[in-house]
Amino acid sequence: MIDVIGWDVGGVHLKAARAHDGRIVRVAQLASPLRGGLERLTAAFGEARTLIGRADHHVVTMTGELADTFASRPEGVESLAALAARELNDAPVLLYAGPAGLVRPQDARTHAAEIASANWHVCAGLVAHTCASALFIDMGSTTTDVVPIVGGKVVARGYTDAQRLAAGELVYTGLVRGFVMATADRAPVAGAWTTLVNENFATMADVHRILQSLPDGADLMATADGRDKTVAASRARLARMVGADDADLDDVAMLALARWFAEAQLRAIVDAAMLVASATALPTDAPVVGAGIGSGVVAEVSRRLQRACVAFNDLIDVAPEAGVGAAHCAPAAALALLAPRLIADANNQLQSTEI
Repeated sequence: MIDVIGWDVGGVHLKAARAHDGRIVRVAQLASPLRGGLERLTAAFGEARTLIGRADHHVVTMTGELADTFASRPEGVESLAALAARELNDAPVLLYAGPAGLVRPQDARTHAAEIASANWHVCAGLVAHTCASALFIDMGSTTTDVVPIVGGKVVARGYTDAQRLAAGELVYTGLVRGFVMATADRAPVAGAWTTLVNENFATMADVHRILQSLPDGADLMATADGRDKTVAASRARLARMVGADDADLDDVAMLALARWFAEAQLRAIVDAAMLVASATALPTDAPVVGAGIGSGVVAEVSRRLQRACVAFNDLIDVAPEAGVGAAHCAPAAALALLAPRLIADANNQLQSTEI
């Protein structure tokens, strides 16, 4: 029996999944915004370890190196690797470096390019082990990954964030933290196109809260104005995006406004999926594999693409009570499940080097 915890260190969330003998049994997600420094992340590691239990191995992937807390991404990778090694001191710690496999925390800077924002790669790699061909779409709080898999291989054109943005494989829209002003530049109000106010008055969490499409526990961050996470407060925030107050828009108009922004977000992901599919030999019957807190949006994307939709957690061995969490924290879960194989590869490589 072996217990492995996969960790996904993001810019605003810390996610962890524990696999016991190849089965995901526990998942945790905590808010840990890096913009204010590393203190909250340090505390989140301690809280997560209490929630998730013991491990024989810790394996870490990250996207948090992009936070402007760090002067550069290599600095971010090195800093987060050192923090993880310090806080996860009850078992060996290794970092996921994509095609380079697993590396030690002290070697993080040398492999910074492979480690940085590689959480999508481990997820797609796991999907490729179970689906010969698929379009993997993981919609999180901030971004959406769109990754093609053909012939049991990840055939993404990009690896770094810059490459993936250019290829349409990384879409900067998320279910919670996506800025409304970045989702569309205008909206239909009372029969006229209204230019949006370019202020962060509302996020997509407000849109999905109004539409009642926000999963429980998905929104862990503070609201744009620091006020309540209620439908009424979300309506007030969204109305400001079109220069209005909540009282200026009746229920029908407010619902229509929220639907407009949700549709604009959906179209951005559909457009990216079509672009990605057009660059590969993706079979027409290849399903969409959906993951992330935006799995509901991904299901609608698959419908519009006329492809079957398979839930990420249906592809893995996971305890029923951890199924939703595993889907929401797919990179951490994938890493925990792939870790034994990756650790064996790393040990074999080390032995070959020593010989």
